[in-house]
Amino acid sequence: MPDETIPQEQRADARRNRERILEVADDVIRDQGTQASLRDVARQAGVGLGTLYRHFPTRDALLETLLRQGFDGLAARADELLDGGLPPEQALAEWLGEFTLRAGAFRGLPASLMATLGDEDSALHASCLAMRTACGRLLRAAQETGRIRPDVDGTDLFALVNALSWIADQAPSLAARRERLLALVMDGLAHFGGR
Repeated sequence: MPDETIPQEQRADARRNRERILEVADDVIRDQGTQASLRDVARQAGVGLGTLYRHFPTRDALLETLLRQGFDGLAARADELLDGGLPPEQALAEWLGEFTLRAGAFRGLPASLMATLGDEDSALHASCLAMRTACGRLLRAAQETGRIRPDVDGTDLFALVNALSWIADQAPSLAARRERLLALVMDGLAHFGGR
């Protein structure tokens, strides 16, 4: 229910500011990485730094908002793949490939995602937890077939595929090798006794 004490025009202005901040932040962070200056974001959006912080009190809150739709899509994609009739290990590999592409959306994002593992107060933590949970469902389904090592857990897998994104982030010349590197990870996860 809208706050009746705030004039409609002011609420509309706040919404426009928020959308403008997100639009500019997407461009600035794609260009400069996740550690881009929030002062630059505010300046380019034509708002004060205080306005930016009213909408997004932390860098992680801004990143989480920018990434939420893609992260929610990845979590839903895990369910689609599980129900899609693919062998579970193939569904897992496909999802991991999509994750590595998404995690490479912004320079510095792989490091930001890994930092959320131990920081439950981070705005990104809940989104990352949802993705790790989705990944865990795929992993368990593949493990139940006996085709994936039983000693691997979701955190292991999250760290491994995030490392692939980090490699491409640090050495863009290796980005073209992402699929090959993921195939090597999948080979390492294979449980040969289950074949």
